[in-house]
Amino acid sequence: MSILERLVAFDTVSSKSNLELIDWVQKYLTDCGLASAILPSASGDKASLLARIGPDNEPAIALSAHTDVVPVAGQNWSSDPFTLIERDGKLYGRGSCDMKGFVALMLAAVPALMEKPLKRPVQLVLTYDEETTMDGVADSLRHIGQEWQRPAAVIVGEPTSMQVVDAHLSIGGVRMVIHGRAAHSSLPHLGASAIDAAHQVIGELMRIRDEFIAAGDPTGRFTPPHSTLNVGRIQGGQAHNIVAPSCMLEFSMRGVPGSDIEGAIERVIAFGEGPVLSRMRATAPEAHIDVERWLLAPSLGPRPGSEAELIAMRLAGTNSTTTVSYATEAGHYQRADIPTVVCGPGSIDQAHAPDEFIELSQLAAGEAFIQRLIEECRA
Repeated sequence: MSILERLVAFDTVSSKSNLELIDWVQKYLTDCGLASAILPSASGDKASLLARIGPDNEPAIALSAHTDVVPVAGQNWSSDPFTLIERDGKLYGRGSCDMKGFVALMLAAVPALMEKPLKRPVQLVLTYDEETTMDGVADSLRHIGQEWQRPAAVIVGEPTSMQVVDAHLSIGGVRMVIHGRAAHSSLPHLGASAIDAAHQVIGELMRIRDEFIAAGDPTGRFTPPHSTLNVGRIQGGQAHNIVAPSCMLEFSMRGVPGSDIEGAIERVIAFGEGPVLSRMRATAPEAHIDVERWLLAPSLGPRPGSEAELIAMRLAGTNSTTTVSYATEAGHYQRADIPTVVCGPGSIDQAHAPDEFIELSQLAAGEAFIQRLIEECRA
């Protein structure tokens, strides 16, 4: 597919700009006769893109996808990650599955969408930084009522093997850098150990983990059947005989729908900046904690009978929905009170991996899904 080949060629790793890709997409849409709006990020080095096809007086069905991809550094690829290669019925390349394959299907459908008048409009939404902060979708949602109208339903085309996903976990991540005071280990009362402080914070995290397990999963649909917590990184100290002057602690939480991981994160931060820091400042008044919230994505909760669910099930030819344990932009749409589901080509098993690929059969299934959407919007 020539469009996917061109999209994969853009190195849109989240640490880099996506503007070249967005400019190319806008030119493609312009050549198709379709106007679009670009929404720059606060820094100006990235942007989202919005386009609408069909009547202005009807609520649209929105197709949404992110344009950024995860890094390839340190991965063992058998071919250039940014050159799309076909082998044995599969298309290999970074982002081919997650999720430029769906972007390509959206763009390839534009001529057909514009060929005949639609009775119901279709919106296209391309975002940035889904893999890191999800700032792209959050910024785009702030433009509802301005650059774009509130859609009646959103289908986020993440790789689900074309199954309709109506629920997924939330995720929140925090990096804490604790600053104490160095001292000789024989005189610990002259210093303030940042590692000791991190140990206390981890104790609070473990208490929250136990509370997550006890609360369980109200939906009864996730494995494991509760919210989870992971301390992913600890780095600190200088030597065995030096009271540690600093320690970095990084943790994340994933919450089942209905759980309040934002509140749990705030509780940990308050614990660190309250009683933990107070103890440190008894010997080191200069002690402090730097906190960085590096990701927060709301969960997607099941909404049986929502317009998004009903539309996606019709288009996918299924009577059932499923859940996934990863987070997507869908939770942000739902938090904005827009009915949303996740459904797209490819398997999450291939996402983020070396030699990422999407099967041609999955692209064909996605193409059929969008063709049915076109027919439905014309009816």
